[in-house]
Amino acid sequence: MSSEIKNLKDLNEKNIAVLGLGIENYALVKYLLKKKVNCDITICDDRPATEFLEKYNELDKRKNISWKLGEYAHEHLDGFDVLFRSPGWPIEEPGIQAALKMGVALTSSIKLFFYLCPTEKIIGVTGTKGKGTTASIIYAILKKANKRAWLGGNIGVAPFSFIEQVKKTDWIILELSSFQLEDMTASPRIAVMTNFAREHLSSADPDNPNCHKSMQAYWRAKANIFKWQRQGDWLIAQKRLAIRINKLKPRSKIIYFKKLYLESKLQGEHNKENIAAAAEVAGLAGIKQSVIKRSIAKFPGLEHRLEFVRRVKDIAYYNDSFATTPDSAITALKSFSQPLILLAGGAEKKSDFKRLVKIIKQRVKFIILFKGEATPRLQKLLRQKNFPKRNIKLVDSMREAVARAREAAQTGDIILLSPACASFGIFKNYKERGELFKQAVRKL
Repeated sequence: MSSEIKNLKDLNEKNIAVLGLGIENYALVKYLLKKKVNCDITICDDRPATEFLEKYNELDKRKNISWKLGEYAHEHLDGFDVLFRSPGWPIEEPGIQAALKMGVALTSSIKLFFYLCPTEKIIGVTGTKGKGTTASIIYAILKKANKRAWLGGNIGVAPFSFIEQVKKTDWIILELSSFQLEDMTASPRIAVMTNFAREHLSSADPDNPNCHKSMQAYWRAKANIFKWQRQGDWLIAQKRLAIRINKLKPRSKIIYFKKLYLESKLQGEHNKENIAAAAEVAGLAGIKQSVIKRSIAKFPGLEHRLEFVRRVKDIAYYNDSFATTPDSAITALKSFSQPLILLAGGAEKKSDFKRLVKIIKQRVKFIILFKGEATPRLQKLLRQKNFPKRNIKLVDSMREAVARAREAAQTGDIILLSPACASFGIFKNYKERGELFKQAVRKL
């Protein structure tokens, strides 16, 4: 069976494997149970059974649900009819490839949502950076204009958690990662591509081992957001992507955006591009310019993305823990003209730090590095660029990092957490890292 799964009837009397029980697949399983789809569901997850079954004990009581947990969860998938892949489960994984050769259908929660969604008014937002902020601005504008709108996807809200409440006239805004898009066969009516840069070429997150084999593979995944669009659909894309996009000859109408200078609480030049993209989408949705301007002026920004924490004795603290790559950290550094004290370093993503180190030399007066696999490489490059050794401090906790930053700071300085690295090691994830930073700053 290799045909596309486009409705619930296609799942009747099928043996289904759910690969990874994250937010999306958990909502999908609950939806299938509520709809009483006549199918057998096996939840495959490489996490151990201890605590796992306690967390999902309401599923464990269902007769048509079985479990395949632990290190062998990836194996022998060819006995199923349908695989629902989570974004963290690599398509190239041998178990999936063996299943595909046997004619097993591969799909995902987000693919099925596109086919089942009651409204065609879907706005999909992707890009290496800025997709969460842009999607959230669009959502804020639509809500301000009294439109019924739903925000979901990679931003942390599973679309199947709200699908039953969606009406034909509603708007859906989905933040879409490359891993959600890489096997898509449908595109939104309005697609947004904020930017494209080197990212996701090696695995950094132990809970999300997926990565792309090459920049070309990464681009192909991103391009699926407009590949399946029809005439009459719209693609809103960063102007610098015009050559890449035009080579693919999209069927949709294209609007290329640059920066838009409107009143905003958002820090940094890059956010002027996010604002421009959101404003273009809102215009297509028929929103008045006055509403667009008011919404953007009030939009507070997203947590852990150049988030202003507080000002203490005329020293401002910003949490940019979401910056897990050199490019995103460079963007953050370029957002300020004041003297900077930078908190950086951490787990390895095999990133190239050369450009970042050059910018650090120009803009940063003192750097605090978290211990981690990538930190020695970053430290070595800083020394090669003659960054003063006395202005580099190595730490192994957030409390110590904030204390050292405060000691080094003077009136008018900015203390910026923008690590350019993954968080694993000292921290569980970028969210915990950002939360600990904010807690330490609030205690000052």
